[in-house]
Amino acid sequence: MNRHFTKTVKVGNVAIGGGAPIAVQSMTNTDPHDFDAVFGQIKRLEAAGCDIVRITVPDKRAAETLYKLKCAGTAIPIVADIHYDYRAALDAISAGADKIRINPGNIGGEDRVKAVAEACVKHGIPARVGANSGSCREEELKKYGGPTPEALCESALAYARMLRKYGLEDIVISIKSSDTAGTIEANRLLCENKEYLEAPHPLHIGITEAGGGTRGLIKGAVGIGTLLAEGIGDTVRVSLTDDPTAEIAAARDILSSLGLLSGGYIDLISCPTCGRTKINVIGIYREISAFAAALRPGRRIKAAIMGCAVNGIQEAREADVGIAGGDGNAVLFSHGEIVKTVPETEIIPELEKYIEELTGSYE
Repeated sequence: MNRHFTKTVKVGNVAIGGGAPIAVQSMTNTDPHDFDAVFGQIKRLEAAGCDIVRITVPDKRAAETLYKLKCAGTAIPIVADIHYDYRAALDAISAGADKIRINPGNIGGEDRVKAVAEACVKHGIPARVGANSGSCREEELKKYGGPTPEALCESALAYARMLRKYGLEDIVISIKSSDTAGTIEANRLLCENKEYLEAPHPLHIGITEAGGGTRGLIKGAVGIGTLLAEGIGDTVRVSLTDDPTAEIAAARDILSSLGLLSGGYIDLISCPTCGRTKINVIGIYREISAFAAALRPGRRIKAAIMGCAVNGIQEAREADVGIAGGDGNAVLFSHGEIVKTVPETEIIPELEKYIEELTGSYE
């Protein structure tokens, strides 16, 4: 799929935009004054495949935590999330933040926005600005009667314009809402806007306040997936009411389903089961899914778990490895060719062994 052209912005060692791989983001939810808690969560996010992490910096003490994180040698770029107090942004920049996320509408007058923009320029770091349902400018709210897609788009453009006024060109724009359809439409409007096309800043996409569980996952997948399928988006966050590592798993699944996940991964496919199924496909899938999530092969490896040999082998003939169930056993196959028959009790270890061998071949 063709992606909309955007400028490249560097966040630490990660490039956003300009055709770079789509970066996966999340945000810590631990006490920003508790270094050990924040550090531990960041390391778990890194292990899960997070590319960029955001932490809230509400005051000087939290900026000190950020400084300690940078001194600890965390490889992952850290974004400082700022609300209301522009001095917290200045402290975070001095502490070594790789990027600042600000809402120009809630940090005071334009002189404060100017101070933050100039500090970003001085330290060579970018800023993320944008609009959501709670941060539209009053001008657009009055013009459109609420946080409509048009209002969100125009507010985001106004905020980016304000930062450019004070010399900051390295900007990432984000337009989010808890309204999935509204978020999609607002981002479409932005990508069609003449002013944006003249300064195509990279886009951070997601559905904010999406909720948790299946509902949150579906809202995020529909909104983010639709935009990505249209070539819109350079970095993503799947906002969930959950442990932040769940956001990484969800984002990687969305990207892999569209063939946009960078690096190697296990693409696991499985049938929904039917009355012909004679093995525990659901249980096998769950175990293999957890096993595969921890692997980082050098390329995409397709593995299949199919309920029966009637259709399974042919339907999954493109798989590098797969199993198709029989009555208390299964055939192990590769690219449509049967390798061996194994009893049901050996299906999981045999499949894990084969996947591991493939993974080792491409590291």
